[in-house]
Amino acid sequence: MNLLAPHSELLATLQRRLGPHGFTTDPFDMEPWLTDWRGRVRGEAAALLSPANREEVADIVRLAGAARVAIVPQGGNTSMVAGATPVAGSLLLSLRRMRAIRSISPDDNIATVEAGVILSDLHDAAAAIGRRFPLSLGAKGSATIGGLVSTNAGGTQVLRFGTMRALLAGIEAVLPDGSLFEGLSALRKDNRGYDLRQLLAGAEGTLGVITAASLKLVPAVGSRAVAWVGLESPDAALRLLRLLETRLGDRVEGFELVPREGLGLVLLHVEGARNPLAADHAWHALVEVTAPEGEPEPAERLGEILAWAMQETLIQDAVIAANEGQAQAFWALRDNLSEAERRDGISVKHDIAVPVAAMPAFIAEASPMITAAFPAARLLPFGHLGDGNIHFNIRNPAGSDAAAWFAQNNVAVSRLVHDLVTKAGGSLSAEHGIGQLKLAEFARLAGPVRLGALRAIKHALDPMGIMNPGKLVPLAPGEAAP
Repeated sequence: MNLLAPHSELLATLQRRLGPHGFTTDPFDMEPWLTDWRGRVRGEAAALLSPANREEVADIVRLAGAARVAIVPQGGNTSMVAGATPVAGSLLLSLRRMRAIRSISPDDNIATVEAGVILSDLHDAAAAIGRRFPLSLGAKGSATIGGLVSTNAGGTQVLRFGTMRALLAGIEAVLPDGSLFEGLSALRKDNRGYDLRQLLAGAEGTLGVITAASLKLVPAVGSRAVAWVGLESPDAALRLLRLLETRLGDRVEGFELVPREGLGLVLLHVEGARNPLAADHAWHALVEVTAPEGEPEPAERLGEILAWAMQETLIQDAVIAANEGQAQAFWALRDNLSEAERRDGISVKHDIAVPVAAMPAFIAEASPMITAAFPAARLLPFGHLGDGNIHFNIRNPAGSDAAAWFAQNNVAVSRLVHDLVTKAGGSLSAEHGIGQLKLAEFARLAGPVRLGALRAIKHALDPMGIMNPGKLVPLAPGEAAP
């Protein structure tokens, strides 16, 4: 069924229902939310809707469905794949006004929060009761909980705590027919058939609008040790990770891989950034180890292990942060890498996953194949080595026109990278989702059974196709766009 542009009658009805704080067609107010975070895709919307509660969300979806008008949900607009960028004639549905923390309990270790709550605000609220929400990423100051659930966000602590799906205890969402799914009860056991919360998580707004979520909390960290390590290869980094896990168990919470080129970009583009080590190294690992309250601080034990690793020539150098300020500075080097890369210029970005044990070999084998096909291209693989997720980005040759090189090679570079990832048994999307930017490649590489199941679920819950059209679910051969 083809979607329609909203008529003036629908817009007038929505304006009356939402009031001046919840409805606008002003181009100036809408402009910041029409372009994706990377600035590559610009969309259009008939109106920006900002509901204040779940009842208003339900009314919006019901009215839009009756008029066959597309809805594009949006949180902090930090998507890396243009998953929240509106399509022409759509209603852009912002959840940013829904920022209530409905409840937070140290007894249940559960926080129930609305979709517009910013991740860093949830961190602060959890810390105030001696707990923490163990998901963090560079965009924590703007990313919202609804968007993080909708994209099954990962971040830097997946190694120990898993992705957002693993931290999701319950969900509340408005389905495409305007009905409200009330599934916030944080039951440890609930065996009533299909798990709708997990179906909605990672659906990128294509199956409904998430309005609230119940999220798992864990005890606050008693103490932590953060180290910056210089080493010669990803293989050495993986061997270091396995050593740390053997000696320290699940106290290893973070393990990030950063190449020389990545650190160089941060030092160049981020004010105040400093190299923690005196010498230059081909690769670096950022390590975080924690200890619960009442147990010895982990810095001494981590230092002993790193000293042994250096003696055995597994690593080349290392430094442990002397205080919390230094620890935050070390993490800032990693967290600011994507922003530094963006400031440096356009690049072909990939968010790939392969089995953890295969990642060092993948980097070593894929890199020369890419530079052979695209001479002098500059590779920037970095990220979450501990969970098999690397951001395998490709930049233009030094001194060349970045925009022109990107325009000429973007599609071919991604095709080669994704073919290599698929051959290695991996995924073209580890944590960023599919959105618009990976839709064609997903359709090309995903098997017919996977695509058929996705299309069947989408059609069953959203038969008119009003929810975030053109994202995540590729059209079937011969199927017309809505």
